[in-house]
Amino acid sequence: MVFTTRHGGVSEPPYGSFNLADHVGDDAAAVAANRLRLARVLGLEEIQWMEQLHTNTVSVVTELSSEPVATTDALVTTVPNLALGVLVADCVPVLLADPQAGVCAAVHAGRLGARNGIVERTVETMRDIGAEPGNMQALLGPAASGDNYEVPAAMAADVEARLPGSRARTKQGTAGLDIRAGLVRQLLSLGITAIEADPRCTIANKEFFSYRREGTTGRQAGVIWLTGK
Repeated sequence: MVFTTRHGGVSEPPYGSFNLADHVGDDAAAVAANRLRLARVLGLEEIQWMEQLHTNTVSVVTELSSEPVATTDALVTTVPNLALGVLVADCVPVLLADPQAGVCAAVHAGRLGARNGIVERTVETMRDIGAEPGNMQALLGPAASGDNYEVPAAMAADVEARLPGSRARTKQGTAGLDIRAGLVRQLLSLGITAIEADPRCTIANKEFFSYRREGTTGRQAGVIWLTGK
């Protein structure tokens, strides 16, 4: 399981420098070079990406494709060395694995997807192919924190109703969301206890790309794969 920062690549500002997204306006050659660099550093042939449209759709992948998996926000696999990637710039990247069953997943959990059950659906899909929540490990990466993720009060209440534990109060005293906190609570309710959550806030920490802070910007990634036998 790996999370990247915005440093170490070849992209020019405002995508500087390790942008891994090919849909944000960056030079395609720079993105390709960054993706190749990431794969080589991790000892991988390539990384499977997904289209990410803030859905709650989960896709099981059995072979690597050079194209992103269409219209999905979570990837699940049982194939060793088939690396799964999730791109974020404030949304929560969630990496899940059951090493005993040989199942892993990468999840893009933005506000809408998290509200609509993308993580819960991913866990269900993993269970359907042999994983057990009690054996699962979860790692949640850097994301927008409740201190800085300001939203209308009605939106905070709506997300809280669907993802308990996510409503927050910002540093300014306004309504906010901490999607990561809500997801930790949800994972615990699903029987997953081996959970690690990186507390860093992408909005506050300039080591990371942040759509909320910058608007036009790049994307960092979370990557997970099963070790080959």
